[in-house]
Amino acid sequence: MTTEKPAERPAFETTGLGVRYRRNWALRDCTVSVPAGRVVALVGPNGAGKTTLLHTLVGLLRPDAGVARLFGGDVASDENMLARMAFVAQDKPLYDYFTVAEMLRFGRELNPRWDGDFARARVNGLGIPLSRKVGKLSGGQRAQVAITMALAKRPDLLVLDEPLASLDPLARDDVMRALMGTVAETGTTVLMSSHVVSDLVDTCDWLVVLNGGQVQVSGDIDELLACHRVLSGPAGLAEGVAGRLSVVTGTRGERQATLLIRNGTEPPVLDPQWTQRPAGLEEMVLAYLRSPESASLPRPAVVPA
Repeated sequence: MTTEKPAERPAFETTGLGVRYRRNWALRDCTVSVPAGRVVALVGPNGAGKTTLLHTLVGLLRPDAGVARLFGGDVASDENMLARMAFVAQDKPLYDYFTVAEMLRFGRELNPRWDGDFARARVNGLGIPLSRKVGKLSGGQRAQVAITMALAKRPDLLVLDEPLASLDPLARDDVMRALMGTVAETGTTVLMSSHVVSDLVDTCDWLVVLNGGQVQVSGDIDELLACHRVLSGPAGLAEGVAGRLSVVTGTRGERQATLLIRNGTEPPVLDPQWTQRPAGLEEMVLAYLRSPESASLPRPAVVPA
């Protein structure tokens, strides 16, 4: 006798979410559900609606249509949700004239779940002087202080909007290593946006692709990669191959064609003239972004409140 695996609890979900700025929809019919305990990469081109989605999830924007939920609670109406989330905006807003120690005291006064011992230990461990004014910190240090402020709130969901923007490669690596170490210890769900997929390859385990204000792809990264392959073969045979497979995107030259396909977990049986290999995360994401009409199916399931 077999038992069904229980459904993973969603950390956040949206149903038919729409946000409009005057006559233009930044999000429209945006539906997604992501389990708790995941590190989620939200990717898409500039203008796709990533920041709008994040601002709606953390309650900074009210939707014009649909609903956004965190851990089953309606973000727009349940004030208790604010204590369960932490948000770091792209510009990492901190008070430049405060010292680091003063920023931590500021966080303590505003957050009932504040863990001051953790905050001080993390800052000290990163070698950031508590007496230094925020305005004198490097970009990487400033990012680390902002993330420390968010983590010390002890959130169930940590939301980061372009956390690595404007940082040099060494600082980017330092920030991500320290962040992922802390997340591994706490089990916090993390949602971070980026338009640079390579920043997220080794850190995230769930992918959401947002394109034109709608969710185009959502799923476990390993499962998504397992069912996408890159095929290369004679251009003259491309039409026949594409006719029996689910093609996300393809290029065709005079002699050779390359197709990125969505299939089951088993590789398709092809003419020996064709070669195939697993798709990489970045090339899979770029393929979908180049083909807005394509979507990774099935659509994410929405768990009722």
